[in-house]
Amino acid sequence: MTLAATDLSAFGHDPLWLVVLKALAVFVFLVLTVLVMILAERKVMAWMQMRIGPNRVGPGGLLQSLADGVKLALKEGIIPKGVDKPVYLLAPIIATVPAFMAFAVIPFGPVVSIFGTRTPLQLTDFPVGVLYILAVTSVGVYGIVLAGWASGSTYPLLGGLRSTAQVISYEIAMGLSFAAVFLYAGTMSTSGIVEAQTGTWYVILLLPSFLVYVTSMVGETNRAPFDLPEAEGELVGGFHTEYSSLNFAMFMLAEYVNMVTVSALATTLFLGGWHAPWPLSLRDGADSGWFALVWFTAKVWMFMFCFIWLRATLPRMRYDQFMNLGWKFLIPVSLVWIMVVATVRALRNEGYEALSVVLVVAGLIVVVVAAGLLRRRTKAAKSVPEEQASSNPRPVDPAPFDPMAGGFPVPPMPNQTMPAFRRVRTSDGVSSTKESSDA
Repeated sequence: MTLAATDLSAFGHDPLWLVVLKALAVFVFLVLTVLVMILAERKVMAWMQMRIGPNRVGPGGLLQSLADGVKLALKEGIIPKGVDKPVYLLAPIIATVPAFMAFAVIPFGPVVSIFGTRTPLQLTDFPVGVLYILAVTSVGVYGIVLAGWASGSTYPLLGGLRSTAQVISYEIAMGLSFAAVFLYAGTMSTSGIVEAQTGTWYVILLLPSFLVYVTSMVGETNRAPFDLPEAEGELVGGFHTEYSSLNFAMFMLAEYVNMVTVSALATTLFLGGWHAPWPLSLRDGADSGWFALVWFTAKVWMFMFCFIWLRATLPRMRYDQFMNLGWKFLIPVSLVWIMVVATVRALRNEGYEALSVVLVVAGLIVVVVAAGLLRRRTKAAKSVPEEQASSNPRPVDPAPFDPMAGGFPVPPMPNQTMPAFRRVRTSDGVSSTKESSDA
């Protein structure tokens, strides 16, 4: 048995004023969510780390996000001398615009009445809506790459290159997790996927895909513990090191809007979209009309809280660990799981029903086996330094530190004494350094 084609007849008939109103509503929703998210992140992290968060601007610090935005807008925009100016100024726009565009196909709720016109709470939809989101969000990384390249500085360039490798690695795993949803739902339309979850959410039926997507979406948004393109301890600030004022603010806006987008997409694909959770869904009208917007927003904010939780608790990963997780773990697990889902889908097409229990059990087995393999790999990685230490128990005296080696002086480390050096001129006219005789 095959699923019927998704009914998209409700879209494409709105009058122009309603299309503009919907687009404006989506824009306002995203901007307000970003303002609240910035404040909530600082408040929640302060609560988790037992310190005081923003409490000065406005009652209880509620206007802190607005004050920060005004401060960034009034700051002087500094453009370094060696930048490629057209690309430098265009990069923040390229990073920000796709983040807003991706929300065009996210369903907020069912068909409602707006000023007497029946319309779905969704700007638009088409048969490949999820692929549209993948395509649009992939364009956003060009803004990060171009920002790093056009800055004419080493650290921004390294941040842009890291972001490129990161997005390529984790978009593959993300796309594979989407493929399992497409196979089981029989559609790529976002409204069709939500409709297919009326009975059971895909977080239960497709648990491995959900876990792979949740991991990938954190890597896609460059958030801790995967914020390697802007690692302060290694790259100063990453791709936006040379940006200030509104240009810097646009990069931050793009990051937070992308967080909302991936959270809304996770809600749409795995948590039933705007449908009410069980057992509230058993009541008639629990997710009908405008009330469905409450369930959608609550699910999105649940993922937003997880972003804050991860940042407040987990340290940043090493780059090699991060890439190994994507290429050697998430992608193989996704491929194995797709084969399982494809088998179940083929059996459904042949007329075999009641396979949901089989899919749930298979998903649990895949998750347990994958977790065991990951744990084993982690233990093996930790045991290598211990074996090296046991094979060489006696400490070896390090070579004397030469701060002028290669002609590039570096500042001394804390509690480190630098030997005395003097600069001499060799016969070929090249400067070199030698230890002073009176040291």
